Formats: sequence, C-alpha cells, structure tokens
Amino acid sequence: MSDLTRLGVAETVRRTTRGEVSAAGVLGDHLARIERDNPALNAFSVVLADRARAEAAARDRALADGASPGPLHGVPVAIKEEIDVEGCVTTFGGRGNSTPVPADAEVVRRLRAAGAVVVGKTTMPEFGSYPFTESDAYGVTRNPWRRTHTPGGSSGGTAVAVATGMVPVGMGGDGGGSIRIPSACCGLFGLKPQRGRVTSAPMEHLWWALGTAGPLTRSVLDSALVYDVVRGAAPGDRFRAGDTDSFVAAAARAPGRLRIGWSARPVTAGIRPDPIQVRVLEETARLLAGLGHDVREVRPRYPDPTAAFLPQFFGGIRAEAEGVEHFERLERRTQETCRLGAWATPQVIESAISAGEKVAAKANRVFDSVDVLMTPVMANRPPRVGVLAGTGTVRASLRSMPTIAYTALWNVTGNPAASVPRGLAEDGLPTAVQLVGRTDDEPTLVSLAAQIEAASPWPLLTDRS
Repeated sequence: MSDLTRLGVAETVRRTTRGEVSAAGVLGDHLARIERDNPALNAFSVVLADRARAEAAARDRALADGASPGPLHGVPVAIKEEIDVEGCVTTFGGRGNSTPVPADAEVVRRLRAAGAVVVGKTTMPEFGSYPFTESDAYGVTRNPWRRTHTPGGSSGGTAVAVATGMVPVGMGGDGGGSIRIPSACCGLFGLKPQRGRVTSAPMEHLWWALGTAGPLTRSVLDSALVYDVVRGAAPGDRFRAGDTDSFVAAAARAPGRLRIGWSARPVTAGIRPDPIQVRVLEETARLLAGLGHDVREVRPRYPDPTAAFLPQFFGGIRAEAEGVEHFERLERRTQETCRLGAWATPQVIESAISAGEKVAAKANRVFDSVDVLMTPVMANRPPRVGVLAGTGTVRASLRSMPTIAYTALWNVTGNPAASVPRGLAEDGLPTAVQLVGRTDDEPTLVSLAAQIEAASPWPLLTDRS
C-alpha cells in the first residue's frame, strides 16, 4: 500500500498542487485501501469508484490546463449518509428512501468547488438516533482499533473511514455528540462548530437547533482547512453563527495563556465516569498547566437540558422519518420512536428551542471565570458491538446515556465543542478530552487543540498499517 493513504488533507493538497502526485493517483490508493479494509469494518455504505475516478481525472486536467487549484485539490472525501450527494439515495442509514437525489447538499457543493473528490457515503444508525453505528439496513460498523467494539456514532462510518486512511477526511453530523463521540472512539479530531456555522441546506434543519455538519480528521489543521471551505450560512438558514477568524489561521497561532477549567462531573445525573476517562482528563490538565495555562478544577452548575433536548430529538427524527418514501421499511425501533414522539408537535418544538436559550444562558455562566471548559467526551469506554441489538426506543436510549452524558448539553446551547485525542488506554482503544468554548469561539478551541497536538502527538492507525 502506498504512502498516499497516510497523508492528511494538508499534505495531500501540498503534493497535488505542486504536481508531485496526481489526484487520480491519490484516489487510486484510497480506493485500494477501501477495497482492502471496508469489508471487515463496514465504513462505507456506497463507494462511488467510477464517479470519483472521473472527478479526479477532471481535477488533473484542470490543473494541467492552468487552472488555479482549490484549497482541497484532489482530496478524497467521504460523506455521511444523511447528507445529499447528487445521484445517490439519501438513506439516513435505513431503507426508507429509494430515489436518488438530484443535487448535492450545499456543503458537498462547496467541497467539490474547492477541488475535493467525493468517494462515497458512510454508514450511520438509522436517522442518527443513537451513538452506536448499527442498523438493520447496513449492519454493524466496527472500531478499527479493536473490531469487537463500536466506533461510536452516529458518524461512525465516517470515523472509521478516516481513522484507517480510506479517506483523509469525512463529513459527519452532530445532534447530540455524533462528531465528537466517534472521534473519541477512533482517535480523531472532531469539532462540533457553533450552531449556524455550517449550513444544512437543502434541509431546513438537522433536528432543529441541535444539529450541525462538520468534518472528522486525523489532525487539527486538516479540520481547519475543511471548515474554512464549508463554513458560512446559506439563504434560508434559520440559524447563523457570528463572525470568526479563519480556522486555519487559528491553528497556526499560539492560543496565549488561557484560563482552563476542568470537570469530570457529567451533565446527566446518576452517571459515573469510567476511571480511565477521569485519569486522562487529569493528565491533560497537568499537560496544559505545564504549557503555561491557568488550569483549575471547576464545579459547573449544569442546567438540565432534557426539556429542550427531547422534543427536538423526537421531533427531528419524526420529521426525517415522515419525509421518507417508504415509512413501512424503517426499523421497528424507529417507528416506535415516531409513535412515542407524537407529542413533539411544532408548538412543543418551538417551546423547546426557547427553553434551550434559557439553558444556554445558564450553562454559559461557566465562562465568566474560564475561557475553555474541559471534560471527558464520554462517561463510558467504547462498548462492544451489538449495543442496539433487540432493543426498543427506551432501552436503546438508556444504553446511550453514558455516551452522551457530556456532549448533548452543548448541542442544546449551540456552543462549539471539540474532541481532542489523548492516546491509547490499556484497553487498546483511544482516549480523548472535550474542549468547550464560548459562543462563536471556535478559533480558541482550534488554537488550543493544535497546541495539545504539537506538545503530545496522538497515535494514528495509519502509521501502523
């Protein structure tokens, strides 16, 4: 296998734009990696090999004809099943749709315009309902570090594709932790951006105020490069983020001396974090103190986000499920969720969005005394595959609670939050911490994560294979 599958986004662009390698050559190596690794791991639901070859060849011809290369020239990219790709069925991880969509989602259009090559679509649980990538339609997706365990979810297929080098970057979505959780499980950097930073067009929303799209990558700079391409609202977007600096510029500069508060206390009552997660958090706090930051343990008074989260969760799934062509083909658990969520009417959802604004005001009080809040990403370690087998809505939700105990609050509030890898634990699986920032302050998180990466580089699966 060539070294080209070990390259990240930035290095791929450097080589393709200088003519050291062709976009077609880069793609060929990644398609070979997919052919080798995907059958055992189940990261891709659809591989668009022929279309990707044509797209890569077009990138090479344009460069040969003197066109200026885009900022993602020749970079293979994977797209989560919930995001439209022209000519593909947007399955949401299930069997409810059967007709290919006529156009790319806006984020996919922006990726192509920047020179990226769309390789395929990645697995997810049906409608992204749970933080484990398992579905009746596409089966179980496995963690490449330990195949008996989950890669997390709901962007689990994307995480596996990136961690293994099948692609250098993949697009995911996060409505309760679905970028951060699989990033933590698979050793990747995953930033959930500020609400409204990335458009959901042509979809009106991703679970109303909860969801957003974003990339999963193996480095902070790679994520920043992609965000600078896909960020920005589109006409009709309900939510719009405030202005920020370039994420690439943020990744290149030192964060300065920050006040960093850390806490192992979960938002969800009754959840106890695994000792590994607490130890990694404390070790990272010591690392940051050694880097010159003002680091202190804090005791945030988290508001209860349930009344804001649940109506948007149930309403979001119902809206997506009721929009498919074949509702009867959906999983029984999804149909049960729709029945149980019948109370989530438009009026209830609007009240939940308003309640979320009050939750945000209370949650953001922690930033009166700190610049960044640091917590675990998950309370538990990645469980064995088969978490959802035989479960209904209630049991599946209960099994999910430890996994989303630190993440879902920040979807309700809209704050940016990132999963930053912190190496491997004794169980052979990656560890991570979550960095949460003030409203519209992704640049501080990017700068701090880049500093952590430089001071304590995390292991990459692509360096081993």
